Amino acid sequence: MDEELYQAFITESEESITQLNNSLLSLESNPDDTEAIDDIFRQAHTLKGNFGAMGFDNAATVAHAVEDLLDEIRHERLDVTAERMDLVFDGMDLIVEILHDIEENGESTIDPTDTVEEIRAAVEDGGDAGNSNTAASDEADRESVDLDTLAANCVDADTLDATTLTHAHVELDAGQMKGVDAGIFLSSIPEDLDVVGANPSRDAIEDGEFGDGFDLFVAERDAAVVESELDGLWKVSTVETTDVSDALAGGDESAPAADADGIDVGDVDATDASESDDGAEGDADETASPDSESPESESDEEATADDESPSDADEEENKKEARSISAVKSVRVDVDQLDELHELVEQLVTSRIKLRNAIDVGQTTALDTLDELDKISSNLQNTVMDMRLIPLKKVFDKFPRLVRDLAREQDKRVSFKVEGADIELDRTILDEISDPLMHVLRNAVDHGIEEPDVREANGKSRTGTIRLSARRQHDTVIVTVEDDGSGIDADAVRDKAVDKGVATREELDQMPDSEVYDYIFHPGFSTNDEITDVSGRGVGMDVVKTTVESLDGSVSVDSEPGEGSTFNIRLPVSVAIIKVLFVQVEDREFGVPIKYIDEISRRDRVQTVNGAEVIVHEETIFPLIRLREALEIDSPEPDDGMVVRIRPDDRQVALHCDGVTKQEEVVVTPLQGPLSGVGGLSGTAVIGDGNVIPILDVSTLALPAESEQAMREFDPSQLPGTTEEAAD
Repeated sequence: MDEELYQAFITESEESITQLNNSLLSLESNPDDTEAIDDIFRQAHTLKGNFGAMGFDNAATVAHAVEDLLDEIRHERLDVTAERMDLVFDGMDLIVEILHDIEENGESTIDPTDTVEEIRAAVEDGGDAGNSNTAASDEADRESVDLDTLAANCVDADTLDATTLTHAHVELDAGQMKGVDAGIFLSSIPEDLDVVGANPSRDAIEDGEFGDGFDLFVAERDAAVVESELDGLWKVSTVETTDVSDALAGGDESAPAADADGIDVGDVDATDASESDDGAEGDADETASPDSESPESESDEEATADDESPSDADEEENKKEARSISAVKSVRVDVDQLDELHELVEQLVTSRIKLRNAIDVGQTTALDTLDELDKISSNLQNTVMDMRLIPLKKVFDKFPRLVRDLAREQDKRVSFKVEGADIELDRTILDEISDPLMHVLRNAVDHGIEEPDVREANGKSRTGTIRLSARRQHDTVIVTVEDDGSGIDADAVRDKAVDKGVATREELDQMPDSEVYDYIFHPGFSTNDEITDVSGRGVGMDVVKTTVESLDGSVSVDSEPGEGSTFNIRLPVSVAIIKVLFVQVEDREFGVPIKYIDEISRRDRVQTVNGAEVIVHEETIFPLIRLREALEIDSPEPDDGMVVRIRPDDRQVALHCDGVTKQEEVVVTPLQGPLSGVGGLSGTAVIGDGNVIPILDVSTLALPAESEQAMREFDPSQLPGTTEEAAD
């Protein structure tokens, strides 16, 4: 099997399954959602066709069974119930399992019989009568149709130069891939049969959207010839032909008409009069030229019709191709190629920095050339970084099903809402953030949302709400998971922390609840005494914190007992290449990511509040971290210096250094091996002169003990009058 085709099949199948799952959830919550049911059948039909075309019949069989059950629901012969939706989701899970088997082994030996029989049983138990009645009804409807009227609806008699018209009702012995069989039949129709109309349209027939059969109209061939030509083609079981030439008589202009250019462009359904009218109007505009017509021109047109048709067809095909080309807005990029391109850009950025530092200021020509290189490499850098950005939708789309299944397992009612799925993140970050978000959502369902009776007793709606949202803020993305459940019991967290030996009772009693909540991220920490499939082992929330911090992000939690909890996960938009501010401590330089910096000011703004050194900004104190002490640099403290205040959303602190030197883009390499996890450092960067500069991690720099106490006891009313002077 062609590797490129194989990978495209896997990717497209995964996307279809995700979209189908979400549409099924929409249908379950709102059985009258016609858009959801239409999308479900499009995706299910695509899945069935793709699996069948690739030869994976077990998955195609499951998809076909699911489609049949949903068809009963679609035609209101079965109601949407949780039990029936469970069967549908079981079928989707089996398809996913088969797909993973195919991805790993190149084939699948999974037997779908049990699942298919359960789904079929649900169809037969609830839909037998409906199916038989519908079949009888369809047959009666077909017999009652006036073929002349049907011909008038499907054929444009005004523009058709023919004296004979034959109607053919064709029934196929179609298999599971109904549309595929129909498509093969249509393509096998002999060229000498001029098919000038169809009911339903060709597109609908190729999509399998017909009952036992469909109608074709053939010009200039009598009924016996048409029946003889069509009988014996692919999957044909019966052909019934009737002469309907009377429909051509008079060219009734009032009758709606379809395309007369043959079945290739016939897209008018006889059951939709408005579409027929539109089709007739469009065709008349393209084919009729009353001002230029004459008997001679008509004769010439008849004589040369066969010669001109191919050019007309070619022109139409060219138009279609042009439309297709203009519609292509994106392409798939191989991940390995993208990573290689990204690595080249990193090298280019480093070389650019080295070149600028090596050039003498007096060499103006070289500097001009460097400026041009600077512009080109910056554009290349931005393009590559944008190529790596992927919408959060890629991850968010799989969570509605997760929440639904967890709620069903625990007999809870949950309304799950998603916002900001179009916000983009670097592919590397997106790959890593899926598991942390899964743990937070599981925690919200298990620990947050109460059982319906409990919620009702507390004056709440029986249905809880979980909201997953994302928003962009400067160079970071904030992903929020909030619920309206019971909230976090701070005292229970304190008790568990004491039991685990994480902190003493005295320390915990002095802490505000907002700080106590952070202990839920401690390894092995769980307030649930009962171990279940969802929680109780204390192996979830610590993964969230560890993974997020490894991505140079941060996570925080806020809760209101009885009202709910909110988890905020802050993540960088992209990785590797970042802009940093170089700060100096003694004779050493360190990098502070610009995205974390709110303000740079003079040292004389430092004040003492409750015994701790702080910077005061808008009636808020920012405890001072002296980098000399935090980084254990043994040298005397100078009398002057600069203060870098960090954005409070990242960490409410300020950094004291000897001075600031410059800003520069650098390629950051995370710390590896024994150095990984060193507090206060997130990585290193090689700058233009070849030196290695440590990059500070503002979230893990040690804060003096007196500063933590000062923040707890801080009262804005005690602040003296201050004048802030921010340095440029």
